[in-house]
Amino acid sequence: MIRKAASSAIQLTPTGIAAKSSHEFGMFTHPFSLFSSNLHHLGRIERRGSPKPKLDFSTIKDVDDAICLFRDMLRMRPPPSILVYTNLLSVIVKMKHYSVALSVFDEMRRIGTPVDEYTFNIAVNCYCLLNRVHFGFGILGVMFKSGNKPDVTTFNTLLKGLFLDDKVAEAEKLFKKLLVFKICEPNDVMILTVVNGLCKAGETIPALELLHVLEKTRWKANVMAHNAMIDGLCKGGMVDDALQLLSRMRAKSVSPDVFTYSPIIQGLCDVDRWEDVEETLGEMDDYRISKNVVTFNILVDAYCKEGRVKDAEDVLNDMMQQNICPDMFTYNALLEGYCVEGNMNRAKKVFNSIVERDLKPCIITYNILIDGYCKKGEIEEAWGLFLEVPHKGLKHDTHTYNIMIHGLFSKGRFVDGWKLFNDMKVRQVHPDLHTYNIMLDGLCKSREIPKALSFLHKMEEKGIIPDIVTYGTLINGLCKDGKLKVARDLFNELPSRGLQPSVRIYTYIVGSLCEEGSVEEARLLLEKMEENCCAPDSCLYNVIVQNLLKRNELSKAIPFMEEMCERGFLADVTTMIMLFDELQGDRENDMLMKLVKKIAP
Repeated sequence: MIRKAASSAIQLTPTGIAAKSSHEFGMFTHPFSLFSSNLHHLGRIERRGSPKPKLDFSTIKDVDDAICLFRDMLRMRPPPSILVYTNLLSVIVKMKHYSVALSVFDEMRRIGTPVDEYTFNIAVNCYCLLNRVHFGFGILGVMFKSGNKPDVTTFNTLLKGLFLDDKVAEAEKLFKKLLVFKICEPNDVMILTVVNGLCKAGETIPALELLHVLEKTRWKANVMAHNAMIDGLCKGGMVDDALQLLSRMRAKSVSPDVFTYSPIIQGLCDVDRWEDVEETLGEMDDYRISKNVVTFNILVDAYCKEGRVKDAEDVLNDMMQQNICPDMFTYNALLEGYCVEGNMNRAKKVFNSIVERDLKPCIITYNILIDGYCKKGEIEEAWGLFLEVPHKGLKHDTHTYNIMIHGLFSKGRFVDGWKLFNDMKVRQVHPDLHTYNIMLDGLCKSREIPKALSFLHKMEEKGIIPDIVTYGTLINGLCKDGKLKVARDLFNELPSRGLQPSVRIYTYIVGSLCEEGSVEEARLLLEKMEENCCAPDSCLYNVIVQNLLKRNELSKAIPFMEEMCERGFLADVTTMIMLFDELQGDRENDMLMKLVKKIAP
């Protein structure tokens, strides 16, 4: 029965894998080929001062030492025990030389060295870590043919290998077969592997169903498996299901811990359920479950993103009182909160306090602060920090350059921005799509449209695939430069490039049409926009009204204002100022007055 079940498990692998001996399905054309030259070379070198081979695992500093020791082991009479060989394999695996470990395993099999289940498991693990799980199943076949019985570790390793190789359905199928055919008793580690693997692959519903199935068997999921399930549910936006599972845990006498509550708090913060956050924190206190640094960091980050920096500071003080040391994530979150507020004085104080607490700011810390100063328009402060980075033993990354170049462009310093872009090549920092979009935006803002079009072609030649932001930037630049025809041609090409125009891009084109007085064309494009399931927004209507008012065409603007009322859109400040000017010139226009009142914010 067990062999039949194992056979069905092996059938999960691709066909054509022989299982006569390990070296027949090995990764290499010849056993030991990976380092055979090293082996023979080292074989000619006796260990100096050692007439008789001695096994000393402490001498292994690198993979060559391991091979040399293996050579000594082959010359020993009587040969070392299987335990010694297995220990050597474990050392090589710890050095992450998985292919070398497999070659040693192949050679052991070739010369007839006895191997046991533990040795086979190491080989299975190596194949799985190399994303060659199908060869791991080949080892499984060899185990059965050689009279060795796979254990729970063997199958757990294969399950991990399937998940690593994105074979999620096969992993789930294998686990169910193990249960049905009772091939081995699943332990806590195996159940965690399957639940965690399914959740990380986004298969939260099958994972939850699996937990329900296990509840009806003698194999119960422990707190770690439940934690993985709750984490998966919360990351998938199913926080209510996570709360239900938390309730069932207590009913099943599975005691939640801080790792249970932290993802729930994160999930509740993500959907702004602040009352539930407070209730959950209170529940932790009631059950005497202490918060850890991760829990506190979730709160600090969430409060800062919500603009509640004062609450984040209070959380930081609570951490200190409970002798939980804030880490760089804590300070980075707080720093970003102040930068988003534009409170750069307070942000700088937080930055200085990091050093005072013997923590080392990372490049992310510098990026946050540089970005804050750039958005505040304090470019010299940002530039000073940019120059400070290498002196602190850090390297600028692509994001650092993107922030600084964008900041320089925002101040009209296009020459300095381009110098920095060229410096990226010198420093071997690779630009990304965002970098190219920033550079294109700079060219458009400086009205260098021919260079912008040329830059787009160079991007494509380098294999950089433009996105909707790239085309939107260029279309906007063309419209502002009065090249509406070129902009429309590019706009019409978007579907053939696999892209759908965004509301913003429609706004650029519609606004330019109205600016030129082509109201009917603008109206037709609005209709086409809705046919393409792209709903117009308040900004678009404000642009239409403003451009028509600039042309003194109030009568043409009124129908669009009436549509604004119907759609619930409000006029922005610029539109209101222009409408008040119209009312000043025509105070007896009651209809216009009523319309203005309806769309006034």
